[in-house]
Amino acid sequence: MTTPDDVPAFRLAYVPGVTPGKWVRIWAERRRDVALQLVPLDVQSCAEAVRDGHVELAITRLPGALRHGDAGEHHTIDLYDETTVAVVPKDHVLTAADELTLADLDDEPFLWPLDEPVIITERPGRTLDHRPEKTGDAIELVAAGMALVLVPQSLARLHHRKDLTYRPVMDAPKGTVGLLWPSPTTDLADEFIGIVRGRKSTSSRGRSEPTAKRSAKEKAAAKRAAREAAGKVPGKGVRRGAGRPKRR
Repeated sequence: MTTPDDVPAFRLAYVPGVTPGKWVRIWAERRRDVALQLVPLDVQSCAEAVRDGHVELAITRLPGALRHGDAGEHHTIDLYDETTVAVVPKDHVLTAADELTLADLDDEPFLWPLDEPVIITERPGRTLDHRPEKTGDAIELVAAGMALVLVPQSLARLHHRKDLTYRPVMDAPKGTVGLLWPSPTTDLADEFIGIVRGRKSTSSRGRSEPTAKRSAKEKAAAKRAAREAAGKVPGKGVRRGAGRPKRR
């Protein structure tokens, strides 16, 4: 997405499989004066992009993003967890079960891509020496019958193939999608963080330029206008008692 040079822009990085759409829509509704640019990045590129100011924030996988490069001074918050699944050929014996455990995978060969979409310290099965650079490359090799791979469910859906399927591994560590941003925080970054955390548009922390407080005189005028509108006091220029019949 590109914007004219005279329009302010807010750059948000995101990694494959994540779903920032909800927050992007809310931003578009609240900040029509600042265009949001979505910047697709690999997990291993996020930390440096945030540190160097190429993007204001990144929706990425944690802690994986912090294992690649130098993030500098930064902040993170967890957004949601992802189920870990085993990607297998459709005719594989493991497809007989709807759910798997790590013990079910003990006899299987595994590929562990260098981009590490999910961090698993105690790896099941037999680890092959070959390490594909990307998760997508590993899934191609699963289709070729070389081995299996463990990935977040969102990536299994992203790289869907007719000859592959996946099964959730119930006791495997879950992946975490989170927000990563630099320190110090900018006003626009703080506003997006507020959207992610569910702050309303009327929140005093919801905008980088909060509405100024009204003076006592302005509050009194507003209160009188409200009462006049409700018919509780006569409007300006109307004499009390006007319209009443005179006493005889």
